[in-house]
Amino acid sequence: MGHPQVSEQKYSVAEYLQMEEESEIRHEYYDGDIYAMAGTTMNHNRIVGKIRNLLERNFLPAGCDVFAENVKVEVIPNFYYPYPDVIVTCSADDINGTYIVKEPTILVEVLSKSSASYDREFKLRRYKSIPSLQYYLLVSQNEYYVELFTRTEQKDIWTYQTFDNVNDVIRFERMNFEMQVSLIYENIKFITEEETV
Repeated sequence: MGHPQVSEQKYSVAEYLQMEEESEIRHEYYDGDIYAMAGTTMNHNRIVGKIRNLLERNFLPAGCDVFAENVKVEVIPNFYYPYPDVIVTCSADDINGTYIVKEPTILVEVLSKSSASYDREFKLRRYKSIPSLQYYLLVSQNEYYVELFTRTEQKDIWTYQTFDNVNDVIRFERMNFEMQVSLIYENIKFITEEETV
């Protein structure tokens, strides 16, 4: 999973949710196992904040909601509950809920060297199974590089685009929204992975 396991014990979803309410750190849940979430860099946090703000400006007036880092998603009921970096949901049930988003429309992960393959492979495969999900955005924190997976009209077929120029514009056509790469990385000074250790 890419995170240290908390215990050899298997947990039910109810036990996991109770533990999360009382815990000071976040844990992801997968098939009875729980995994502590690693801390993030300042650039990771800055980029998450910028993306959340860009999404909020567009989607809050449209009646949707945007969450960042501390809200979990039900990817597979009673089986897989991760914490994406940013979530957009337009579901009334989600907006009026308490802890878990079940019908996300956009999911965003900001990549680090240690999480990149996990987010790009493990999470991607499972996120694609969420019926409501239309877009999955992966954002590097070490260079101008954004990846966008878009669900097509054929629900099991996704397109893939990359954006590696500061002047690129990322278009979420089904949601009538676009995001400039320059705004995601505004005032970000790239740091090599070696400097983050």
